[in-house]
Amino acid sequence: MELSERYSRQILFRGVGLEGQHRLASARVAIVGCGATGSAVASLLARSGVGTIRIIDRDYVEPSNLQRQTLFDEADAKESLPKAIAAARQIAAFNSEIVIEPHVADLTPDNIEVLLEGAQLVLDGTDNFETRYLMNDYAVSKGIAWIYAAAVRGYGVTLNVLPGTTACLACVFPESPHGTFETCDTVGILNSAVNLVASIEATEALKFLVGAVDTMRRTLLSFDLWSNERAEVSAATPRSGCRACGKQDFVHLAGEGRPHITLCGRNSVQIHERHRPVNFTEMDERLRPHGTVRHNEFVLKFWREPYEMTLFPDGRAIIKGTTDTAVARSLYARYVGS
Repeated sequence: MELSERYSRQILFRGVGLEGQHRLASARVAIVGCGATGSAVASLLARSGVGTIRIIDRDYVEPSNLQRQTLFDEADAKESLPKAIAAARQIAAFNSEIVIEPHVADLTPDNIEVLLEGAQLVLDGTDNFETRYLMNDYAVSKGIAWIYAAAVRGYGVTLNVLPGTTACLACVFPESPHGTFETCDTVGILNSAVNLVASIEATEALKFLVGAVDTMRRTLLSFDLWSNERAEVSAATPRSGCRACGKQDFVHLAGEGRPHITLCGRNSVQIHERHRPVNFTEMDERLRPHGTVRHNEFVLKFWREPYEMTLFPDGRAIIKGTTDTAVARSLYARYVGS
């Protein structure tokens, strides 16, 4: 299919045009997190003809995802497919002419250089500030643009970060939020809020990729679709004395104090410090006397009430049924090894 035919309606749009479409075809972006926002952004950019999209996600598809995570279906949830793999398969079904690079991984200081290498733009589809601050440190240190986006309830928020030009995430939020937070699992979420913030993020990405950087928004934009409230805070210039873009102090990139991550309100803990190959067939046989086990080539699921463990080929695990890292570590050591 010719470029001009497939993307004819987008090429007709003056802001893109044929030259912009060619730029999109040669563009390389990385999307960190492929949940609600990430999957919507991935779909929009894939349909827009972005040439190479790298999808990085640590999680797997569950039935509760299907209400808002637009790249997945019931079969993906039944198989507990990793979201990056499921997304790549779905995108290939509607646009086989672009390259999708799925990575089933947790973005950490140890692997961020490899996972984000070569990306012109990094897009936020994550569910936690720890990873966002890590992305911000990396982007600022490398001079790479990235876009922050989040949604919960009927609320969405997004920020364009153009290192050296605009404020970065640490300028706007100098300290990582503390205490408990509302999450989609505790207060719910409207899929319309997800799609709106993803549409804004994807459009800002298109502006960047076609070279229309001067049209990109220079504010932190927030909105609540249910209460009809909207706000913007200027982020046009870096904040004086900012830890990251001012002082070049990249504490998150250095991995200081990085804990085991408690996932987004899901009563789950991720064990991500293990880096060893796991033979699923052997592990299935070992675990079967202790509970219910099933696996495919991507994940192994193990149920022993009241816990559920999802094990990945590199030894990483998500343990559901607790938010106590000590309990999660104990279960991992007992059934996988210490």
